[in-house]
Amino acid sequence: MEGASMHENSTMTLGDVEIDTASVLALDSSLYSLSPAQAAFFKTQTGIDDDKDLKKHILEVQAKAYKLAPYPCIHGFGFLRLSLSGFSVYEHILKLGRERPDAVLLDIGCCFGVDARKAAADGFPAKNIIASDIVNEFLQLSHELFKTTPASYPGSFLPGDVFDPEFLSIAAPSNDVSPVPAIELSSLKSLNPLHGRISAINAIAFFHLFNEEKQLHIARALAGLLSAQPGSVICGADTGAREKGITTTTISGVEYQMFAHSPETWSSLWDGEVFEKGTVEVKAELVEIPVYDKPYLMLMWSVTRL
Repeated sequence: MEGASMHENSTMTLGDVEIDTASVLALDSSLYSLSPAQAAFFKTQTGIDDDKDLKKHILEVQAKAYKLAPYPCIHGFGFLRLSLSGFSVYEHILKLGRERPDAVLLDIGCCFGVDARKAAADGFPAKNIIASDIVNEFLQLSHELFKTTPASYPGSFLPGDVFDPEFLSIAAPSNDVSPVPAIELSSLKSLNPLHGRISAINAIAFFHLFNEEKQLHIARALAGLLSAQPGSVICGADTGAREKGITTTTISGVEYQMFAHSPETWSSLWDGEVFEKGTVEVKAELVEIPVYDKPYLMLMWSVTRL
C-alpha cells in the first residue's frame, strides 16, 4: 500500500487516488465479521481464543492503521479476508514453497502482511517470505496484530517505495533458469538483490492505486524480480472494467476515481509488452464481488512463466 499524502485543499491521496478528507468515513465496528476459517486462523496465530477479546484486539490495531492511511480495506476489514488463499493459483504457490529449493514469496503492498502470514501457516517456509509496504508502521502493526516480534517470526518485512530505483529498479525479465544461492532475506535493504530470484509475487489490491503509466512501471519492476523458472507466478486482484479507463466508484458515500484495465488490455500488457509474447500465461477475468453490500467489479489475474 501507499501512504496517505495530505494536501492544503483538504484532500489526501492514497497512491494516485484522491479523496476529500471531509468525506473520510469514521470507523464502524458493526462491519467486523469473521468466517469460521478466518476466526480459526486469527485465534491460532494470536493465541486469543475468546471471540470478544479477539475482536477488541483487531479493532485496536485497525484504529491505529486507519489513522496512518484511511484505506477502504482497513475501514471495511478487508485485511481479515485471507484473500490470497482464495485464489486458484494459491495451491501452486504453496507447492513452489514445498518443492522448489529456496523459493521466495513476495507480498508487495502488503499492509499487515496477512496473506504472507497465511502462506507461512499453510506451509510456505516463513524464512523465504518477504512482505513489503511503503508504510513501515503497517509492518510494525503486523507484529502487534499477530503478537509476534522480529525474533519470534522468521518471515521478513521490508519497507520501501516501488517507484524508488534504489529500492526497486526496473530490470529486464530474466531468462536464466540456473540455480542461484539462497539470500538471507532479513539482511536486505532493498528488493534489487532479488532480481530474477522470486518464485511467487502477491500483488492483491495494489496496482489499482495508480494511474495507467505507473501500473505499467510496477508491472515491469515486478517482472524483473520474477524467476525465469517455469511456474513462477505473479498474481493479484484489482478494480477492473469492461473497457479500460478511469472508473468512478462510490463506497459508503465516498467517491474514488481509479484507473482500471479490462481483462484484454491487462493480458496484452503482460504478454507482449512486459514479457516477450508467448513466454507467459496470463489469466484475467472480471468477477463481481460485494463491497459494502454493493456489486463491485474486480479483475482477478495471474501471470505465470512458461
